[in-house]
Amino acid sequence: MTSQINPNNIDGNYPVAGVSNNTQGMRDNFTNIKQNFQYSEDEINDLQSKVLLKAALTGTTLDNNLGNNLVYNAQVQGISGTFVQIANTSGSITLDASAGPLQSIVMAGNISLGFIANTWPTAGAAGKIRLQVTGTSGQTITLPSAVSNGLTGVQGISGNVITLAATGTYQFDFSTSDGGTSITFFDLNRPLSYYTNEVTIAATTAASSATTGALTVAGGVGIGGNLYVTGDIFGNVTLTDISVGTVTATGNVVGGNINTAGLVSVTGNVQGGNLRTTGLISATGNITGGNILGGANVNAITHTGTTVSVTGNITGGNVLSSAVISAVGAATILSGTAVPAGGTAGAGYKFSTTANLGVFFGSGAPTLSAAQGSLYLRTDGSTTSTRMYVNTNGTTAWTAVTTAS
Repeated sequence: MTSQINPNNIDGNYPVAGVSNNTQGMRDNFTNIKQNFQYSEDEINDLQSKVLLKAALTGTTLDNNLGNNLVYNAQVQGISGTFVQIANTSGSITLDASAGPLQSIVMAGNISLGFIANTWPTAGAAGKIRLQVTGTSGQTITLPSAVSNGLTGVQGISGNVITLAATGTYQFDFSTSDGGTSITFFDLNRPLSYYTNEVTIAATTAASSATTGALTVAGGVGIGGNLYVTGDIFGNVTLTDISVGTVTATGNVVGGNINTAGLVSVTGNVQGGNLRTTGLISATGNITGGNILGGANVNAITHTGTTVSVTGNITGGNVLSSAVISAVGAATILSGTAVPAGGTAGAGYKFSTTANLGVFFGSGAPTLSAAQGSLYLRTDGSTTSTRMYVNTNGTTAWTAVTTAS
């Protein structure tokens, strides 16, 4: 503001000494002096009621309330905010958004939050407070209904209720620009649990165990879509289907299908499901159930050309290969099938592209339909003419093969 005090309307050379002076000049000077004193008083009072002060003036109480007026283009240093320790520790707690930028609650039980009306800045101005909450695992924080933004992916949230998963101290921000009608929520020291965009982990530390590396997950990883891996997979792999280049497992591979054009190397057991590969399948344990499909190699120790070789057992399922099949251990089929009376078509060793040409088994005389030339082994045969049969017509006609006594 421009001061109204005018020192130029006071004649400092009047009255003139040694001469007769007009008293009007003296009266004019006194009037102007009095007016300037009044201007001084008014302006000082105005300043005292409006300016910011480092300390209270003598005889006054310090009040630096800016009344929500604009302060701009300022360089500040060493700014601090009021810390508010809220007395209530459980139940309904109403926050005063104007009380201080950092407020704290130590939870003695579940809490339900709210905000005192008209304590946020008026609509059109932004307001924010930070709430520090110390709680224990299982306690809940119910947010007010006005908190409607930023809730997606917040850990432990259901509706507007957050359940703490671990004991600790957490900080949450609340912000609004419409006077508190709608409030945005920020979970500051816990990562989100839900993402809609790609997530890139920039760290390049290679994993050497289940607890090291760029990404470690103590509770396991559930994947609803595809898993693409350019490196190795170690440990136990339990799956429905997996399609990769090379599969390396030091544990067990359980269930589902493995589809790969590369190497399948397992030091544990392969249980259930199918193995489909044009490369090498190497297993030092057992391959149990399911199918091994392909013209490639199944090799326990080393690559053996066109040989399917397992030092353990191949139990159940089908081994389909255009190469040699070699097993140092036992090769067991239909381990879960009881001996059928009269045999069952398809339940046995089959050969070539001819349907049901093979060796079948059962109790009693054969009744199954099989290709001509097929053999039937009777489990309860007791004479030289009831132990084995050969099919003679490609359907159900069987002729006993005479065996030695």
